[in-house]
Parts: sequence; C-alpha cells; structure tokens
Amino acid sequence: NVKAAGQKYWRKFMTKNFKIALIVLVVLTGVYLLNIRSQGKLESTSTAIFTDDPEDVFKILIQTGEEAVELARVDTIWRISGNDTLVIKPRSIENLFDKVLKVNRETIISENPEKYGKYSVDDSTGTHLAVINSKGKTVGYYVFGRSKSDYSRSYIRIGDDPKVYLVDQNVTYMLSTRETYWGEKPKEETPPQPVDIPVDTTNN
Repeated sequence: NVKAAGQKYWRKFMTKNFKIALIVLVVLTGVYLLNIRSQGKLESTSTAIFTDDPEDVFKILIQTGEEAVELARVDTIWRISGNDTLVIKPRSIENLFDKVLKVNRETIISENPEKYGKYSVDDSTGTHLAVINSKGKTVGYYVFGRSKSDYSRSYIRIGDDPKVYLVDQNVTYMLSTRETYWGEKPKEETPPQPVDIPVDTTNN
C-alpha cells in the first residue's frame, strides 16, 4: 500500500510538474516568437521613399504655401520652367536626387490627420514634392515637414498614406521654391584678348 501510494503521489507530482513545464515552454516559445517578430518589424521600418528609376524622372514640382517652382528636363538638361535667364546649378539638382529622394522613412509618428499641422505636413505648412516621369505620370508625391525640436530630422507624408513618418535626415532646406536656389545667371565668357606678335626688325 505504501508503495502504491508512493507511485500514485509520484505520478501526480510528475503530472503537475509536466503541466507547469509545458506552460513555461509555451510561454517562452511565445516570447521568443514575439521577439523575432518585433525585430523583423524594426528592421523593416527604414524604407527608401523613392523606388522608381531616377533616369526616368523628367519633371519636379515643389510647392510651399502659395510659392512654387517647376523643374523640367529636356534630354539631359534641366531647366526652370518659365525662366530663361537662369541655368540650373548642378549641386542643387544633385542634392535632390542623391539626398532628398534617397531619404528613408522610419518610425510612424501619427496617423491622425488632425495632427498634420503639429508636424508641418498639412496642405498649407508642408513642402509638397511631386516627381513625374517621361510619360507624365506622378511616380512620387510627398509632403515634408521640418521638425521643430530636432533640426537634423524631418517628417513626411507619402502619397495617399495618412501616416506621418519620421525620416532619417532633414532635407527640407533642399526643397526651396526660390528660383535662385535652383538656378544662377550663366557666366559670361571673356572674349580672348588679341596677342601682340613682336615684329622682327633685325633684318631691316
């Protein structure tokens, strides 16, 4: 009887501990999977805002409030639409393609349209950027807002997405609507000066 009682107690003890071990295993597995999933989300939060072919971009529209500028490309030459006196500054157009269109959106800051003004990404305070390809199709539309607390960062809305994202650097200053930011007066070429050729008078 003692032996039977001992075996019964042991089976009960093992069954109870097995259940506890099983529960602990399930919990640990769940925590592990949740951690892996969270890491995956963190890795995928940084995404380039522009993924189309930059070689197929033929028009850029930038607007802040009532101020706007349009840049258009003919063959390989960029020009300021409606301005025949300025030529494009290479550095300004390079910054647009190499920095502005290559920024990454990161953390979601808000999904509430009522807070757009707080992040300067509403229609009136945001800087609107439209990227148009050779077929006249808009392949990128963004609204940038400057961070009031961190000058090195800025905010962005992308297309019809209601979310406001934090981007990895501040590029709003590269999206000026001033024509003089994009262009400059062509440098006047100095005509070659006549060269005086000495006359040999030794034989005269």
